[in-house]
Amino acid sequence: MERYDIVIVGGGPAGLAAAIAAKRAGAERLLILERDNELGGILNQCIHNGFGLHTFGEELTGPEYAARYIRQVRELEIPCWLNTMVLDISPDRVLTVTSRDGGLRQIAARAIILAMGCRERPRGALNIPGYRPAGIYSAGTAQRLVNMEGYMPGREVVILGSGDIGLIMARRMSLEGAHVKVVAEVLPYSGGLKRNISQCLDDFGIPLKLSHTVVDIDGKERLRGVTLAEVDKNRRPIPGTEEYIPCDTLLLSVGLLPENELSASAGVALDSVTGGPVVTESLLTSVPGVFACGNVLHVHDLVDYVSEEAARAGENAAAYVLHGEQPENAAVCLVGKNGVRYTVPQLLDVRHMPEQLTVRFRVGQPYRDVTLCVWFNETCFRRIRKRVMAPGEMEQFVLRRTDLPADLHTITFTVEEDAK
Repeated sequence: MERYDIVIVGGGPAGLAAAIAAKRAGAERLLILERDNELGGILNQCIHNGFGLHTFGEELTGPEYAARYIRQVRELEIPCWLNTMVLDISPDRVLTVTSRDGGLRQIAARAIILAMGCRERPRGALNIPGYRPAGIYSAGTAQRLVNMEGYMPGREVVILGSGDIGLIMARRMSLEGAHVKVVAEVLPYSGGLKRNISQCLDDFGIPLKLSHTVVDIDGKERLRGVTLAEVDKNRRPIPGTEEYIPCDTLLLSVGLLPENELSASAGVALDSVTGGPVVTESLLTSVPGVFACGNVLHVHDLVDYVSEEAARAGENAAAYVLHGEQPENAAVCLVGKNGVRYTVPQLLDVRHMPEQLTVRFRVGQPYRDVTLCVWFNETCFRRIRKRVMAPGEMEQFVLRRTDLPADLHTITFTVEEDAK
């Protein structure tokens, strides 16, 4: 059995940043495992710009952003196994992997960093009636086909879901000559960044229909059209609002799910809201020596935040290996209530936290002119006026260790709306 100090599962933006940080923090025997034939992960197909503003102070495309991290990995001589699938992770940190060249192997690690990213929610989760004709793709699959493989999925396009990938593909398909007829969203608000709504829909004259969904798919061999209908507040179609739209392509952008089958097999406790691991301030999961970062932990809106978070995971994994396991006493719980859906981290050990700790969270619905309240136990520590808060944009709050009371057991984040 081969043995390493730290094994990083995933060679995307999170895995690369974690590996670089761990190496620079003093860890020696590192290994990156990547199931694709190249490093970079999802960034390789994201050829639009907008990446790197926080990390590098300039706008980069996805491949350019990934290339900077790949270059650092190579300069630090961190070994990578490509085309390698991790089949299982045991609770005692033994990974079972397979590849065409190496066959079935087992690797023992003193620490593991989970950086597997996320996947798209498929059509099967939507319960849309109709056959399964050609022409229905997830937005990410269509993005890969157009940007990396040079294929056009179709010419007359309807997009269901207004997440960032769906918005970006509305623009991309338009630039390639397709006619994007409409973007439909079942919620009464868009799940994407405001800048993407402006740059990808408004600039191209693409209509966005909120509180609408696809209720029927027409076509048996090839998609011929879809039927849209307005939905009520319970997301049930309203009879009489149906509208048939001829099209040959339906792109689905209906949410992302953290890839945590391996995490579950290792015995990692998962958060019911994020779908990712429950972690402490050091991004340590419930399994000793197993850390998590990036979209496998919770779905981010900016890759810069992924890299920042992953670097912390790498540094903490290196400290775990170099200085031995520290007894955890994560007695402080971080929770979201009254509009705040979740927080990351969920647990805090004040003794081990840095001087400043960034807590990230999302709200459950759009808000205007509200107050974000941070509570230490039953005492309101801080009230922050917020002009706009939206589910598509991650919020963050910096905790300072010097502000925390000695008897702290709960930190709660809430949203207070002004009385009308």
